Amino acid sequence: MPTVPPPSRDAVLETRVFWERFKNAIVAVLIIVLLAIAGFGGYRFYSNRRAAAASALLGSAKNAQDYQQVIAHYPNTPAGGVAYLLLAEAERYEKKFMEANATLQVFMNKNPDHEFVSTAKMAIAANLESMGKNEEALSMYQQVASTYPNNFNAPLALLSQVPILKAKNQTEEARHVCEMILTRYRASFWAGEAAQQLRLLKPSGSSQPEGTSAVPPFLAAPAPMPSASVGPKATPTPK
Repeated sequence: MPTVPPPSRDAVLETRVFWERFKNAIVAVLIIVLLAIAGFGGYRFYSNRRAAAASALLGSAKNAQDYQQVIAHYPNTPAGGVAYLLLAEAERYEKKFMEANATLQVFMNKNPDHEFVSTAKMAIAANLESMGKNEEALSMYQQVASTYPNNFNAPLALLSQVPILKAKNQTEEARHVCEMILTRYRASFWAGEAAQQLRLLKPSGSSQPEGTSAVPPFLAAPAPMPSASVGPKATPTPK
């Protein structure tokens, strides 16, 4: 069986010369790698502990002041982001609509890629509507529906446009929005709500009062057959 020949004196000598020449650099690189691994592990441990502490503090928060404490102490944690939304909701409950919108705007500025950005925009639109700024609210609802068509807020953003459009007597636009919901989200809860709103919309060019709906011809009950005029019953002729 063939055996591997032992390394020559030249190879051993070259290896030793290489080590003696570059050992300081090699050791330095190894130290840097070990420090990086240790630092990353320490950072992950610190981040996890910080996120856990933020979640615990948020779980015990009950009012606007508590939510502000979470934001102040843990601004860059997931719990800190959610605290902005809860703070805005608390401000809305106190009818501080402008303050709530300012809080939501800060949340979006700090977390532009957060999964709840669309929720923040919906809340801003609702606050604008509460302040009577229906045009701005409508624009925000339209923005959410067009920017996040696959988001869970999209059908609600569409449906929220209908009352504003009805108040502006833009019946056809409201009808189009309802039909869009029925087309895109036919299997969702919102499709039933859109169908109900569609039944309440007054057809264009019709004097039919609002609140009733025209029945399509193929669903209408058949007209009764006209009764044929028959004379007096004939007396059978006896055989």
